Amino acid sequence: MADHHCDLLVIGAGASGASVAYEAVRRGLSVALLEAGDISGGTSCRSTKLLHGGVRYLELAFKTLDIAQLQLVREALLERGHWLRTVPLLANRLELVLPTKNWFDKTYYGLGLGLYDALSGDTGLGHSRRLSRDELVQALPQLCPRQGGVAYSDGQFDDARLNLLLALTAEQGGATLRRSCRVIGFERNPAGRLTAAVSETETGQQERWQAQVIVNTTGIHADAMRRLADPDAPPRLLTSRGTHLVLKDNLCPQGMGLLVPATEDGRVLFMLPFFGHTLVGTTDQACEQTEAAIPSEDEETYLLRYVRQWFPGLSHPVVSSRWAGGRPLLQPSGGERSSSQVVREHEVETLPCGLVSLMGGKWTTCRPMAMDCLAAVERQLPSPMQKPKGLPLLGTATNPDQTLPELQGQRASLKDLLPDTPERPRQIAHLQHSFGLRAQSVVAKTTVEEREPLSSVIPICRAEIRHFIRDEHATSASDVLSRRCRLAMVDSAEADRLRPLVEEELK
Repeated sequence: MADHHCDLLVIGAGASGASVAYEAVRRGLSVALLEAGDISGGTSCRSTKLLHGGVRYLELAFKTLDIAQLQLVREALLERGHWLRTVPLLANRLELVLPTKNWFDKTYYGLGLGLYDALSGDTGLGHSRRLSRDELVQALPQLCPRQGGVAYSDGQFDDARLNLLLALTAEQGGATLRRSCRVIGFERNPAGRLTAAVSETETGQQERWQAQVIVNTTGIHADAMRRLADPDAPPRLLTSRGTHLVLKDNLCPQGMGLLVPATEDGRVLFMLPFFGHTLVGTTDQACEQTEAAIPSEDEETYLLRYVRQWFPGLSHPVVSSRWAGGRPLLQPSGGERSSSQVVREHEVETLPCGLVSLMGGKWTTCRPMAMDCLAAVERQLPSPMQKPKGLPLLGTATNPDQTLPELQGQRASLKDLLPDTPERPRQIAHLQHSFGLRAQSVVAKTTVEEREPLSSVIPICRAEIRHFIRDEHATSASDVLSRRCRLAMVDSAEADRLRPLVEEELK
């Protein structure tokens, strides 16, 4: 059995685990990051693709006088600003509208969203604004008649690519990154403290990972890892399934999304622009972990009913893709509550055996979650961690404010490299979105044929596919088509068309 030694072993390479590994490398720790499947292969690639404070949490904070939810909104809004500045290749401002039926709605939403703007402080994205009936029709021409609306801004991002960049940047900074590497057991010293984890690959090869501290960032599977370390550990998580649909129709032709403020079960729904299609979501259904990634027919019916209600002219919406992901929600104390009422706060737990578990939380706040986790890690280390050093995410500039200007300067070079096809402007944007300032290097040493766009949905080319396999740990067609690019998440039939080509490249 091969032996490895590190300061910190992180189990789970979703958003939380990749963030912990990245921040730990910045602080001078030797790190190993292990993932049982693919990087971002679970919940972290199945979000609503929003960087947001949570309008629903803001409303609940006032209805329940819950300061914790208000603090969560404030923290998430600040982090929204961080990601929009740090990774402008993957994140952008998105304006959304809440339709109104009367002056009371307009006043109520206007006041609430004014506070939402204020809570973001200096990282704000502009003030919310009222829309007239005509302005609403122009933005969402197929929407059912409304008096007007209130528009506000949040962030939209590529969750899987950001997760991947965090993990790959940690690897570039010195971390050991392993995928398809499942932890099957722990080793202890005579005092019962964890000293190592044993992993197993898909081929049955086992390895020992000795570490000063072991962190559990396995999302909805965190309880299982906790029980592996301590069979008496009580369950802490509630799994809630969120189902999303992608419609072929572009219901948001002007790039403005729709927030449905209240469903019959108290949820909010989003209908968002998504690669020329429309992303609809999300449901919130308590489920078993084994069912977390399986969209149900009932939930699809539920979502489509609201699509038809708000866009009555769309009697037969065509679903081009569907997915579901399980959210790890902290089980509330003091009685049961539905998953839609559970605030998405996080918690860092240290078991007597030394296992540190990072549980709960949301995508937008993965960075403060990681820093809270490392504070618990540091308490077990023999010496304090170093101050964080600069480690720009792959594809970004050393100074975040220079990323966009440098991307602008790169476009002329990409134009010269890419085939002169109708897809070239979109292909340039796509390459910069995926690889940022590395886009030119991905295609520079390839043939013209390898740069030809393969799809009109997302103009991926063979050069990218080979890069994903060679440099980004992709080992299956799903890795390439669902997470390295988002083709399968946008149009599953188009992804199926390209699947044989990808599988040929994988041989």
